[in-house]
Amino acid sequence: MRNYYEFFAGGGMVRAGLGGGWRCLFANDFDLKKGRVYRNNWGNGSELKTANVSSLKTSDLPGIPNLIWASFPCQDLSLAGAGAGLKGERSGTFWPFWNLVTNLVQEDRAPSLIVLENVCGALSSHGGKDFATICKAMLDAGYVVGALVIDALMFVPQSRPRLFIIGVSRDTVLPTSLVANGPLPTWHRNALLNAYANLPSLCRDSWVWWNLPVPSKPRMTLSDLIEQNPPDVKWFTANEVERLIGMMSDTNLDKLDMAKRAGVRMIGGVYKRTRRDAHGQKAQRAEIRFDNVSGCLRTPAGGSSRQVILVVEGQSIKARLISTRETARLMGLSDTYQLPENYNEAYHLTGDGVVVPVVRHLAEHIFEPILDCVTEHKSTKAA
Repeated sequence: MRNYYEFFAGGGMVRAGLGGGWRCLFANDFDLKKGRVYRNNWGNGSELKTANVSSLKTSDLPGIPNLIWASFPCQDLSLAGAGAGLKGERSGTFWPFWNLVTNLVQEDRAPSLIVLENVCGALSSHGGKDFATICKAMLDAGYVVGALVIDALMFVPQSRPRLFIIGVSRDTVLPTSLVANGPLPTWHRNALLNAYANLPSLCRDSWVWWNLPVPSKPRMTLSDLIEQNPPDVKWFTANEVERLIGMMSDTNLDKLDMAKRAGVRMIGGVYKRTRRDAHGQKAQRAEIRFDNVSGCLRTPAGGSSRQVILVVEGQSIKARLISTRETARLMGLSDTYQLPENYNEAYHLTGDGVVVPVVRHLAEHIFEPILDCVTEHKSTKAA
């Protein structure tokens, strides 16, 4: 059994992705509402401590983990944020978390693997300095580092690129199949290559280009996940649909007309965005896509809109908010996962989470092979 700690755990989507071959020794999140959801889905949740990460001490952390995962807050690193970066109130919680890690290193309880997950804006925050700071901190703690950008679209019908920084203890012998000779277009996008180029030479010299296989299993489409009459949302009135269409630009109206002429049932996802018009004035626009893919789920706070589902059959147009169960499916959660009854709480939980099959793919093809190699090496030494 492989052991792990999960920080900024939310509703335990990383736990769902790691699966039954892993044992959670400790989990943490400061949000009481998310804590209740975590316990509802993962037993009594005695391993979960609901508290600000800055209040934790290593004495709160039992045993020795094989892996530490941290999906630390993204608000100050996001391109939509205010640009505070690692000095911000939310994303700055990385530092008390990292103090725990360095203390574990000093106590000889360091894990073989550390995984940090965040938005891709972390690559360019403060001109790449925040990313360099994180990589240097991991290197100083005794870890070699590499990163990948994985779009959840490869696994679920949601466009959701995220950055995964993976650190491995320096004395670990990596299986050769896990390391590429250089960047791979699928996993190492230009933003990552630019951030890598700006790293200190020590970080570049020990960098790992992770070699991850492309998933072969066909994914579902947005249409596959949509419910006919979900219990938690109502279809818009005719006036509300008309108002929504009235917020569309000519480009989006053309998309809608094409859907009408398609001759089949078409399902689109709509987000309301603030755009500037021809006179430079800000105006709210409804932007639609009919490629059977959802836009990236976001937490319904700070001005982010909730996604609207539009169903077009000839001249018939219906619209409603996306249901909470549909958002959970877009995160790869099973229908047995218990969501909060409150719509906004459920939307916030899913929109702030990690896509489950992405975690499983990383675990199957990187984490577990590395830890198997570590176990085999220890057994050989003991013999």
